[in-house]
Amino acid sequence: MSLLSVPFVGTGADTALHVVAGIVLIASVAAAIYGFWRFHEMPINKAHSRNHQQIGLITALTWIGFIWHWVWVIAVIIAFVDIEKAVINLRDTWKHSPTHTNKEEIES
Repeated sequence: MSLLSVPFVGTGADTALHVVAGIVLIASVAAAIYGFWRFHEMPINKAHSRNHQQIGLITALTWIGFIWHWVWVIAVIIAFVDIEKAVINLRDTWKHSPTHTNKEEIES
């Protein structure tokens, strides 16, 4: 066998290997598309599991996110962050900010 000869050419194994390669290629592309779809639908699934009030908005942003990807990021933020709790925590943080009661800081 020389470097220029190609094994399996003109045999039944050649056809079988082409069929297997075609099946693997199609399965790989289908798996990649399915994985992308499942990942892209993640905000909608999270919103449904939490009974989010903005399911319609999240669904629309997710669909628009197929074209403009930055919109999908907004859908993820809306779906995963509880805005009401975040605002309450932020308000409580500002309300209970530490006061400077050291005598050294008051005197200077």
